[in-house]
Amino acid sequence: MWIPSDAEIRQLHERVAPTPEAFDLVWTHCEIVARIADQVMAGRDLEVNAALVRAGCLLHDIGVYRLYGRDGTPDFSGYIRHGLLGHELLAAEGFPDYLCRFCSCHTGVGVTRADILDQGLPLPPGDYVAETPEEDLVMYADKFHSKKKPPVFVSAAAYTISVARFGPDKAARFTEMVGTYGEPDLPPLAGEYGHAIV
Repeated sequence: MWIPSDAEIRQLHERVAPTPEAFDLVWTHCEIVARIADQVMAGRDLEVNAALVRAGCLLHDIGVYRLYGRDGTPDFSGYIRHGLLGHELLAAEGFPDYLCRFCSCHTGVGVTRADILDQGLPLPPGDYVAETPEEDLVMYADKFHSKKKPPVFVSAAAYTISVARFGPDKAARFTEMVGTYGEPDLPPLAGEYGHAIV
């Protein structure tokens, strides 16, 4: 199984980022998600490939760059598509499917065909859900940091409230994940990066 190094992934980010500001936003978020996943793995005996989890964390949001116009202005109105755009970007770069899936299968706590049809989401009907322990962990770690302006760390309680607007089943799924993985220790990271916790 080929797993790209941190340096290789960073070079890809630098190459496809439309602006230095976009790179800083997305790369910093991906690094933070990797550090949260490291915390979770350190606190539990999980049967996961740690190197694959790290690569997944560093790659999962690369599709966000495709939401920027030619002038470098972001258009996040179609943000739900960033995962699929990332999957397509990595596939076009020759990345194997087991890496591409970190992009398309990390949104929320999983986007199902029923979600797409019921909510009229601008995605091809399909199930974009974590299928491997590594995909599940990347999806989970991602929930604790947001790239909003300004970026913030997100507590488990705040995310539970946020995801509940998509249905009680989504909140229940996240609560189940918290039970499995525990809550990361966000205050030290928040202090280091200067991002508030909500």
